[in-house]
Amino acid sequence: MKNNPKEERTDCSVSIEDVDPLCLLGPADANLNALSRYYRTRFVCRGGQLILSGPKSEETEVQEVLVRLLDRCRRGEAVTPDLVDAEVSRVRRVSGGRGTRSELPDNSVTSPHVPGEVRTLRTPRKVIVPKTRNQQDYLEAIRHNDVVLCIGPAGTGKTYLAVAAALESLVSGRSSRIVLTRPAVEAGESLGYLPGTFKEKVDPYLRPLYDALFDMMPMERTKRLIEEEVIEVAPLAFMRGRTLSDAYIILDEAQNTIPTQMRMFLTRLGWSSKAIVTGDVTQIDLAQTHVSGLVEAEERLRGVPGIAIVHMTKADVVRPPLVSRIIKAYEDRPGKNEG
Repeated sequence: MKNNPKEERTDCSVSIEDVDPLCLLGPADANLNALSRYYRTRFVCRGGQLILSGPKSEETEVQEVLVRLLDRCRRGEAVTPDLVDAEVSRVRRVSGGRGTRSELPDNSVTSPHVPGEVRTLRTPRKVIVPKTRNQQDYLEAIRHNDVVLCIGPAGTGKTYLAVAAALESLVSGRSSRIVLTRPAVEAGESLGYLPGTFKEKVDPYLRPLYDALFDMMPMERTKRLIEEEVIEVAPLAFMRGRTLSDAYIILDEAQNTIPTQMRMFLTRLGWSSKAIVTGDVTQIDLAQTHVSGLVEAEERLRGVPGIAIVHMTKADVVRPPLVSRIIKAYEDRPGKNEG
């Protein structure tokens, strides 16, 4: 965008002497590059000062974002481009969108419309930042409730954020174990015909949970914690008869449970534990004679103290822009074999 010669411009500076410059700027200035996607202001780091040069209309907002990022650096938090996106959105929401570029750049993912503090999750490998308001509400629900049901389409971060919250709690010492489970409904009657042990038969259906773990924690460390049963990844059938205390318990693909299974899972909750249930009620693989345990739980548990129900929508799907365009192309022009 070209500068308007009649637009009032300003030069100012922000001290960064008391923080690690790499924390604020990011590797190869990745955080500054993310900030530059929103503003025409130029950023130059020199002699412990971050010099800002740009339109006067952007000055207040840019400085407010920088103050928030600097506060995070001082608290020892990792600043990432995702966090920059979240803080810009938070400041604009509070200020009513005064910035001159209130829209997100074309190559970005869904903007996080997050009120108040942007909450992040620190895992051994990365800092996880919620990218939408519903994702932020989801994390707040996990923080303040013992049981959380998160319902929404694939790609909205239901499982990923739940695993991130569990890992942060485990690493910080607030909980002593993580239990990840899901029904192996997709295997159906063919499960017995698959080669290998029972564990080898069900592992393909637990793979999404493993993938989330490996993305947030080094593989060797994850495998060691699984061997020590600090992290347990198991099919839902293994939950019967147990009481799980001081744990994060996550039930994934819960739309494929039947009501008795859902009740069995929810009653496994022991002292100082949290249960997070995720699922997509539009992707139920149960036989038509069965009612989804997730659908029934949503109806029965609404309004029960200590239980939160969070709904995700298509607006919360976070994918690269190209993937979103491919999905839209298929939705706009269904094939001959599609209903």
